[in-house]
Amino acid sequence: MEAIILSAQQYKELVNRLDALNKRLEEKQKSPNDTFLDNQEFLQLMNISKRTAQSWRDEGKVSFSQIGSKIYYRMSDVQKLLDKNYKAAFSNKRKY
Repeated sequence: MEAIILSAQQYKELVNRLDALNKRLEEKQKSPNDTFLDNQEFLQLMNISKRTAQSWRDEGKVSFSQIGSKIYYRMSDVQKLLDKNYKAAFSNKRKY
């Protein structure tokens, strides 16, 4: 096993970074439904084009907020969109 020696200052910086990361993770886990995605994050999450996202907004398929030219989606609204379009798997068992 290899030992790594840190100065007191390096140790404090490392602990502070870990605390900051832990805090960010806790915030994201607290209320994922209250999280907002910008348009780019939404496009990546859904694996769709800008035009498809525009069509979904125009057709009222997904709710959104717009501030100036910036568009945001509430994660709970994205979940509703997916739930509303959920199709259960068909049974593969055939009865003869």
